[in-house]
Amino acid sequence: MVDALMPRIWDRNFRREDLLRRVGRLEQVAGVRLVTLGDGAERGVRVLEFRTGTGFVFDVVVDRAFDVGRCEISGRPLSWLSGVGFAGPWYYEPEGLGFLRSFGGGLLTTCGLEHALFMAEDTAEHYHYPPKKTETFGLHGRVSNRPARLVGYGERWDGNECVLWAEGEILQAAVFGEHLLLRRRIEAKMGESCLKIHDEVENVGYARTPHMYLYHVNVGFPIVDEGSELLAPARSVAARGDYPAEKYDRLHAPEAGYVERVFEHELASEGDGTVPVAIVNRGAGLGLYQIYGREQFPHHFVWHMLGEGAYVVGIEPSTNRTAGRLDARGRGELIELEAGEKRTYDLELGVLGSEDEVNGFAARVASVMRE
Repeated sequence: MVDALMPRIWDRNFRREDLLRRVGRLEQVAGVRLVTLGDGAERGVRVLEFRTGTGFVFDVVVDRAFDVGRCEISGRPLSWLSGVGFAGPWYYEPEGLGFLRSFGGGLLTTCGLEHALFMAEDTAEHYHYPPKKTETFGLHGRVSNRPARLVGYGERWDGNECVLWAEGEILQAAVFGEHLLLRRRIEAKMGESCLKIHDEVENVGYARTPHMYLYHVNVGFPIVDEGSELLAPARSVAARGDYPAEKYDRLHAPEAGYVERVFEHELASEGDGTVPVAIVNRGAGLGLYQIYGREQFPHHFVWHMLGEGAYVVGIEPSTNRTAGRLDARGRGELIELEAGEKRTYDLELGVLGSEDEVNGFAARVASVMRE
């Protein structure tokens, strides 16, 4: 009988001792390696390279909030990479649309911790500093431009199962301002083509502090292509601009002069509260899925940027509606963390690497809709 925890490498299941007898060190097959980028705006940026042994590889960009950058399966890219690159946090324009000057794309860009979505000006009176009555917030907040403290990384065996892992801490703080700490753990199992993120956000200061959070998951070519589609258990959908919402789940080829479109939809969840979403290219037999908890993220958006060069679809779980911070405050929905209070978030991202896997995930989404 095959042990379900045995990693499957190259269509073969291996016990730990049988695999390690065949390699000089585990890195020959899979592992986590810390490297430092060396040129241009990326010079000095630390990156953890994950390889699971299935052809699934991804980078954790340590100096950009422990976000996930490049991601591939057997040489085929899954994530979109912008023309900006993964510039170091020492180059950052925090106000207005300055986020776009350092938005490198990658599989995951974290938005928060005290603000996400479009720009806003809001009260800062809770920080008890009279010269600072209000604070101005730029697009998607500051956290993605904060470097992490690297807590640790490596490989851990538990019987025949091998987990690749990394942990980091990202502090976003100001004198007379927020003191929010993001603790992030990323895991991937050898022999699998997915990763899991567990986040804990804590108010480590002493003032009650607003908190907004959004996972900006950026799917690119060849998953995003003419004829590709969104799989999501949508009960309803609304366009966030003057354009139709019909067929928002169907993608087209790059278009000159394309203007971004955003759709906010109401998604159903599975019995345990999880929500399955994917972008798939059936012609290529390839897709990228995400699974998250509806209780943690009650809202979800789809970002279409189907232009030339900027050819990407974002699938985005969020704590708040697209209308943003002031709308959330007006509705009584803006999260405020008391001193010492914590919130946790979980996200799974993975590959649909064959027609059967794409069809299986589509059936999973359809079953949610029937419940």
